[in-house]
Amino acid sequence: MRRPLSAFLIVSAVLAAGTAGLVLGRSSNPLPGRLDSALATAAKQRPDRSEATEPVIYYRDPDGLPAYSLTAKKTSTGKDYLAVRSSEDVSFEEKPPEVAAAKGGERGRIRYYRNPMGLPDVSPIPKKDSMGMDYLPVYEGEQDDDSSVKVSAGKLQKMGVQTEVAERRRLNTVVRAPGTVQEDERRKAVVSLRFEGFIDSVENVTTGSHVHKGQRLMRIYGPSLSSAAAEYLSALNARPDAGIGNQALKGARRRLENLDAPEKFIADIERTREIPAYVSWPAPQDGEIVERLAVNGMRAAPGDVLFRIADHAVVWVLADISERDLSMVEVGQKASVRLRAYPDRIFTGNVTLIYPHLMAETRTGRIRIELANPDELLRPDMYADVELTTGVEAPVVAVSSSAVIDSGDRQIVLLDKGEGRFEPRAVKLGRRGDGRVEIREGLAENDKVVTSANFLIDAESNLKAALKGFSDGAQP
Repeated sequence: MRRPLSAFLIVSAVLAAGTAGLVLGRSSNPLPGRLDSALATAAKQRPDRSEATEPVIYYRDPDGLPAYSLTAKKTSTGKDYLAVRSSEDVSFEEKPPEVAAAKGGERGRIRYYRNPMGLPDVSPIPKKDSMGMDYLPVYEGEQDDDSSVKVSAGKLQKMGVQTEVAERRRLNTVVRAPGTVQEDERRKAVVSLRFEGFIDSVENVTTGSHVHKGQRLMRIYGPSLSSAAAEYLSALNARPDAGIGNQALKGARRRLENLDAPEKFIADIERTREIPAYVSWPAPQDGEIVERLAVNGMRAAPGDVLFRIADHAVVWVLADISERDLSMVEVGQKASVRLRAYPDRIFTGNVTLIYPHLMAETRTGRIRIELANPDELLRPDMYADVELTTGVEAPVVAVSSSAVIDSGDRQIVLLDKGEGRFEPRAVKLGRRGDGRVEIREGLAENDKVVTSANFLIDAESNLKAALKGFSDGAQP
């Protein structure tokens, strides 16, 4: 490709020279002084044709016409064609590229010329693009390091490139997860009977009412309970000489206890020596009545749930943590809970349990956070936003998250090597937090990396690689 192009240029030059010679030769006007002197000087310097030993490569018209021949011949007027020897012809070999000097010394030999608009186009000789812009020279030694790219100071300023130094610091990672408020399973109770009974009346308590431990909920009559009470009373009233010992008395009392008779009911029998007709049934704990099934006059079988009571002084927040964040959660960590009902308040608790099973549908793990609820602002089934602050005690090498170019299968940073040179460096990432990311491999402390406009430098690096591929492919 190069030799046909060079030959074409040479032939064109010779034709142009011949035409100009013909015009000058036929003109009767004298030659300009400068041209006349130049021709005279050239004639003196030209060696005698008889003394020339170089081979003849072709013959040209003696009158300067664009006529050539590979063998000796004459013109129509009888003049001999002039022999053109190898020392007189334009060389077909490419001239070595120019060597450009720069401040402080030589820049080196020009390797090739690249497109000024950044297109993947190179040329071994100077040329212009379609818009008339000169191709830019690329010198030897200017970009010998294949792993780096050099950007001019002006381009860096236009890009707005900023750098920072990799430092060792403690990273705090915030894990965020949705959650819901739930009742503490240990603070729930039901009210039921261990014998068949009849509800004479229910106190003025309804669903949602707050009750205290020992507060009367209803009044009950139970034949089995009354029979056991009569037996206990008989044991209490028996004379010492009747043959009823302490063992029988303990057995009668144990029967009342097995029927879950209230302590106040047993104490009243011992104090009054009478059997009450009805039993006042108390609340087993403090809390809110979340369900009431007891009604006046109903018959209650053993085990029937008559009331459900839940204590909301302490509640749970169940949060669903993403599978990838489970390794950063530990029992005992502090958690901040923000309820959507109270966005201006933050409730603080501790992680008390990490559930052992993963939820296959959502690929999340569930954790439990206990929160004190003295004002009972936290109600079951409220939505909550949970934040867990995790971190490591030992400082790690970290850079800004914007310094990392993540292509999905690999992560790189641009290392600033000074004087406008940048090197792409593959890294392995670790924890993230506070807008920074841990660098486990690839960087050392005090390395300077690019934090802004790094994608433009990366594009320049990719362009350099493309140009290198073109230039390598163009070498003979």
